[in-house]
Amino acid sequence: MTRGTALHREALADHREALADIGIRHLRAFLVLAEHLSFTRAAASLGTTQPSLTRSINRLEQALGARLFHRTTRTVRLSETGTALRDELRDLLPRLESVLAPRQDIQALRIGFSWLFPDELLQHTIDGFERAYGIAVDLVRRDERHAGLDEGTVQLAVVRGRQTAPGLRTVPIAQEQRIAAVARRSPLARRASVTWSELAEHPVLINTVSGATRPQDWPEGARPTDVLPCGGFTEWLELIAAGHGVGVVPDLALRRNLHPGIRFIPILGAPPMPLWLARPATGAHPLALRFMERTARAAETAGTPGIIPPAMPRSPSRTAPGHVPPRPAPRREAGSAPG
Repeated sequence: MTRGTALHREALADHREALADIGIRHLRAFLVLAEHLSFTRAAASLGTTQPSLTRSINRLEQALGARLFHRTTRTVRLSETGTALRDELRDLLPRLESVLAPRQDIQALRIGFSWLFPDELLQHTIDGFERAYGIAVDLVRRDERHAGLDEGTVQLAVVRGRQTAPGLRTVPIAQEQRIAAVARRSPLARRASVTWSELAEHPVLINTVSGATRPQDWPEGARPTDVLPCGGFTEWLELIAAGHGVGVVPDLALRRNLHPGIRFIPILGAPPMPLWLARPATGAHPLALRFMERTARAAETAGTPGIIPPAMPRSPSRTAPGHVPPRPAPRREAGSAPG
């Protein structure tokens, strides 16, 4: 190999590396500037700033190793190389953008939940996602620990509690306040509130299938001594209504008509209940990743995770056990069905 050949190959490698940093946005910026021949008008058309547009053009020129525009303080005109690139990209770029347009392989993004879907927290994200991607978000109630996520029946799931599962990735949504669920005929039902430590002195019903409260949530030495396991949210409700014990749920239950035989009262000194959005650690659907990114940004903007503020009661729910069909507008409360 001659020295000239080696230098040529090195130059080609550098050129390919420079082109790797060029994206469609750089090519689109070039075409718009080639059309307007004005950085001010082109930036306005692109919805960006003049400095940002200038950086995009400079980056493209550096990658190509050629000047695309002749610029003075008063005029902008295409160079010979710029004219040739414009003529090529006029047809090529729209075709490339068409090829790369999103192609959904699912009819709806399915979000699982075990019980009490936090509509007021995720509704804005759901609305924005459906508008942005043109795909419906369906809510699916599954009375299971991970709401069908580990079985692959949903792409995302709303989960509660401190327990983390291997094979899942989560983003925090909020920290919910805990309240007590007691039978209406219980003496506690006449109380305005109950303390966290006092609640442990009563038989405590623990939903071992999909519940988010565990005896370990109480301080060591002050944990419930009478713990009654039950197999699911519906059974949990019925046992509490029958007076077999007390339970703990997030204060979202105050805005839902869960059971006529149960009264919900505030708990003083209870730790908050973490609320998460979860996805599989591997093999997550691309749309699920985008929804999680939007959820994380919304939580950061709102300052969450934090204690959920009180909310006004919402309209009746559209959800029911199993698959939830697409929502009509206006939206409804998503979690009033037992679960």
